[in-house]
Amino acid sequence: MNIKKAEFVISNTDVKKCPQDGKPEYAFIGRSNVGKSSLINMLTGKKGLAMTSSTPGKTQLINHFLINDEWYLVDLPGYGYAQRGKDGRQKIQEIIDRYLDEREALTCLFVLLDCRHEPQKIDLEFIRLLGESGIPFALVFTKTDKISQSKLKENISVYKAKLLETWEILPPIFYTSSEHKKGREEVLEYIEKINKSLDEY
Repeated sequence: MNIKKAEFVISNTDVKKCPQDGKPEYAFIGRSNVGKSSLINMLTGKKGLAMTSSTPGKTQLINHFLINDEWYLVDLPGYGYAQRGKDGRQKIQEIIDRYLDEREALTCLFVLLDCRHEPQKIDLEFIRLLGESGIPFALVFTKTDKISQSKLKENISVYKAKLLETWEILPPIFYTSSEHKKGREEVLEYIEKINKSLDEY
C-alpha cells in the first residue's frame, strides 16, 4: 500500500462524535510507552502526525486520521498507566470500552506489545476480553531493534506459548521497529487485503 495522504480529522472522548461516513477503521492501542505514536508516524510516513512524547500516557483521546481518503487510522488512549491514578485510569478505560463496544466501523484492532518484556498480565487480560467480545485484532510487537534477534525470538516464543494456554489459534502477529521501518509493509499490506475483501463483499 502506498500512502499518499494522511490527515488528522478529529479528536474526542465521545464515540458518538467519531466520523459517521462508514469508512473502515483500524485502531491502534497498547500500554503507555509502547511506542504507539512512533509506529503510527512510521506507518503513515508522516513524522509528527501522531504526537510522540517521552512522557507515557499522553494520548487521552480517540484520534482519527484519514488515510488516502479511504480508511481511518485510529489512535486510542493507552491503557493501564499507573500515574494517572485510579480515577484517571477508569476514565480512560471507559473511553476505550465504549469505542470497542459501540464502534461498528472498527475493522481491526492492532494491539501493541513491547517485545523486550515478558507477557504482562494487563495485556493478556485485555487480549482475552477482545476474544470474548469477538473483536477482530492483531498483535504488533514493537521496538524489535532494541534487543538482539536471539532474544527477540526467545521472547516471542514465550509470548506465543503463553497465549496458546488459552487460545487454540493465534491472531495475526507483526514485528515492527519504528526506527528501521520494519514491519511497515506487512502491516499496510494486511490492511489493504482487508479493505479489498470489504470492497468485494
